[in-house]
Amino acid sequence: MSEKKYILAHDMGTSSDKAVLVDFAGNIAATSSAPYPTFYPNPAWVEQDPQDYWEAVALTSRTIVRENGIDPSEIKGIVFSTQAQGIIPVDEEGNVLYNNITWVDGRAQKQADSIMKKLGGKKIFTLAAGTPIMGKDCIPKIVWLKEERPDIYKKTHLILDVNGYLKYKCTGRMVTELSGASSYGLDLKKKQWLGVMKYTGVDMEKLPPLVCSTDIVGGLTEQAASEMGLIPGIPVFGGCDDVQAAVVGSGMCDDGDLHIYLGTSAWVAAVSRTADKFHHGAAAIQSADRDMNLIAGITESAGANIQWLCDEFFSKEKEEYGDGIFDYMDRVIQTIPPGSDHLVCTPWMLGERCPVSSTTTRATLFNINMVHTREHLMRAVYEGIGYNLRWILENYKADYGFSCDNFRIIGGGALDDGWMQIIADITGKHFAVVKDPRNAGAVGAAVVALIGLGELPGFSAAKDFVQIERRYKPNPENKKIYDELFVDYKNIYHSLEAAYRTANGSRFTGEA
Repeated sequence: MSEKKYILAHDMGTSSDKAVLVDFAGNIAATSSAPYPTFYPNPAWVEQDPQDYWEAVALTSRTIVRENGIDPSEIKGIVFSTQAQGIIPVDEEGNVLYNNITWVDGRAQKQADSIMKKLGGKKIFTLAAGTPIMGKDCIPKIVWLKEERPDIYKKTHLILDVNGYLKYKCTGRMVTELSGASSYGLDLKKKQWLGVMKYTGVDMEKLPPLVCSTDIVGGLTEQAASEMGLIPGIPVFGGCDDVQAAVVGSGMCDDGDLHIYLGTSAWVAAVSRTADKFHHGAAAIQSADRDMNLIAGITESAGANIQWLCDEFFSKEKEEYGDGIFDYMDRVIQTIPPGSDHLVCTPWMLGERCPVSSTTTRATLFNINMVHTREHLMRAVYEGIGYNLRWILENYKADYGFSCDNFRIIGGGALDDGWMQIIADITGKHFAVVKDPRNAGAVGAAVVALIGLGELPGFSAAKDFVQIERRYKPNPENKKIYDELFVDYKNIYHSLEAAYRTANGSRFTGEA
C-alpha cells in the first residue's frame, strides 16, 4: 500500500483558523477550525492577540491528527495562508510587545496625512503612488507605533505580519514572505523592501529578511511539534497572504486571469505580469508566484454584513433554522423583486478600500419608504455588495484593460445560489463557482507547498487541482433596474463623502 502524503495548510482568517489537510492529489482529507477574539479599544481600532493565533493553530493541528487517525509522519509540509497587513512588534527573543494591529484597523490617518505632507502633499503623493496612503495602511500604523507608543517601538527588534509570526513560532526564524511584504512596501521589480519607506519614518532595520512563498523557511522545532501534536523537522514554507493563496486556489493564476472572493470581506483580484500601478483603491501587490503581480481590490465588509443582518433582524429564524439559516435567507431574497423596490444599502460598515478609499465612510440605507420590509433590507444588503463588485470591475477594465469576463468566485459566499445570481445580474457577467469554495485558500496554500517540494512544476498546475461546481449567467430582464440603481449607488458615496468625513473624522482617530 502506498504511503499517504499530506500538506497541512492553515487558513488564518479575520476571525478563525481553519486547518485543512490536503493530499498530494489536491483532495481535502480533513478540516478543523478554531475561533479567536477581536478587540476594539477605540472606535477605529481593531486588534487581535497573536498568542490566540498560535493557540488556534496548535489546537486545530492536534485535532486533525487525533480525530482522523493521521500518522504525523504522513504530513510532509506545513504552510500558512493568512490575513494581510498585520503589525506585530516582537523583541529579540520573539516576545510579542503589542497586539496585532489588524488590516481593518484605521487608527493611523493622522500619520498617513503627515507622511503625504512630508512627501509633497496628497495630490503629488497620489500622482506618484496611484493612491493616497490611508490610516489602514501598514506604514502609517508603524509610524503610529513609533510616535504614540515609543516605549514599545524602542524595544521592537522586528515587525512581523501574521504569517511571519506563525512561521517564527514553527521554526524560530523571523522572515517576511514577498506577498506579505508587498502589503507594507515592496519593490515589485527588484523584490526588495521599497527604499522610499525610510523617508516615511519607518526604521528599515525593523523589517525582516524576505523569502518566497515556495521557500522552505525551516523545519518544525521540538517545541512547536509538541504543541501541534506533530513531529519535529516537517518543512515549513514561506506561504502567502490570503488573497494570494486564493488566487492559486481558484486556479486563476495566468496573466489576465481574475477571480472574486466572498467571505467575511471580499475582493476582486486579477493576475498580471506587467501591471504595477495603484488605481481607485486597487493595490498592485506581489502574487504568490514570484513572476506575477496581483491587482487586488479589497471590499472591507461583505459576508460580515450578511451575518450582521442575520444576527440583528432574523435572530428568531436563526434559532429555528440553525445552520440552515442562510439557506432560508437565500429563499427569502428571491421573494423580493430585483432592485428591492428601489431600496439601496451600501456595504461600507468598516469604511472601504476599493472601489473607494476611506476610513470614515460607513454603510447607508437609501430611499426607504413605507413599502419596505425587513426582507427588502435583506435583499438590499446582498445587492449592495454586488454594486460594489460591479464598480470595482468597471474600474479594472478602465484602469488596467482587464476583460473582467468569465471569472471565478470562491469563498463561503459562493455557496449562496441566490446571491450568485444577483451578482451575475448586477455585473452582467458570466462566471463560475469552484467546488468546495470555502477551502480554496487552503488548497491554494497547499499547492504553494507542493511546488516548494517539487511535486508540482509551477503555479499553472493549480488549474489541475480546481474543479468547477456551477456556472452563472446574467438575466437580461433585470439589467434595466440594476443599471439605474448602480448610478444611485455611486451617487450616494459622492454626495455623502464630505458628510461621512465630518461625522466620523475625529471620533475614528480617538480624538472625540
